[in-house]
Amino acid sequence: MIGTPRLLLVVNHAAGTAEDDAVEAAVRTLRAGADTEVVATGSAAELDAAVAARGGRRIVVLGGDGSVHAVARALDRAGALDPAEPVGIVARGTGNDLARTLGLPLEPDACAAAVLAGRPRPLDLLDDDAGGLVVNAVHAGVGARAGAQADRLKERLGVAAYPVGAALAGVSSPGWPLRVEVDGRVATHPGEGWAADGTREVLMLGVCTGRSIGGGTPLAPRAEPDDGLADVVVSIATGPVARAAFTAALTTGEHVDRPDVLVLRGRRVSVTGGPVDLDADGEVEEGVPARTWRVRRHGWSVLVPPR
Repeated sequence: MIGTPRLLLVVNHAAGTAEDDAVEAAVRTLRAGADTEVVATGSAAELDAAVAARGGRRIVVLGGDGSVHAVARALDRAGALDPAEPVGIVARGTGNDLARTLGLPLEPDACAAAVLAGRPRPLDLLDDDAGGLVVNAVHAGVGARAGAQADRLKERLGVAAYPVGAALAGVSSPGWPLRVEVDGRVATHPGEGWAADGTREVLMLGVCTGRSIGGGTPLAPRAEPDDGLADVVVSIATGPVARAAFTAALTTGEHVDRPDVLVLRGRRVSVTGGPVDLDADGEVEEGVPARTWRVRRHGWSVLVPPR
């Protein structure tokens, strides 16, 4: 099969293949146009082994943001996260927020077809000072609490778990005294005069290269995933009425126009004043005292539909 693309489709054990008609359709589509092997993994060690044994095959991830995050980390650990070697994504998660930002189809078979016909698009990453990375967005405060709420509701509610989780967290979170710095300067609202300087309670911090979280909620609606800058969203909507209004506005992206919300852009973002919970691409880390993220411009690439 000279000239035929060679792919390695990485599937999380939990996603299954045999019992899921949509996944089977995606696999058939890929195999119709490429020499495709399928590997199911369930741990970082298994992902590392799959990456090491890929034998020159292009990696395609079948899953959501968490699966893409895990595969990107495995490739990074192997020194193989290279924009010259694009990754394919077949959206099969609950939220699929990176796929939404990139305009990928959300039906697995259509997404598989887009992988076969796709062109590489270089994308930014966020590297953190704890050795992690972010492919879409990281949240501190109410965002992480909402993610934890959503995880408990996913099985019953599907994608609706995200707005419900956000609402539950939004009305119960008191805020955190966080200091946020963007490119070395304290995050300060130019019109309202308030600053996230550690003396004011912050409800939520988002550091984003992608535009949405939680299955399409536009946390950073103007973010561009390849411009070398992170969109930084800070909300101080900590009062009961303000929390509810912020949560409602967040679902449409109108929160960015609120006086208690600040949007900045930069290459380096630091937060101190925790402990606070973080949610990076759906992976929750509890009780983080401080964290710094740096943009790795065009640190990898993803296959996207042709123009």
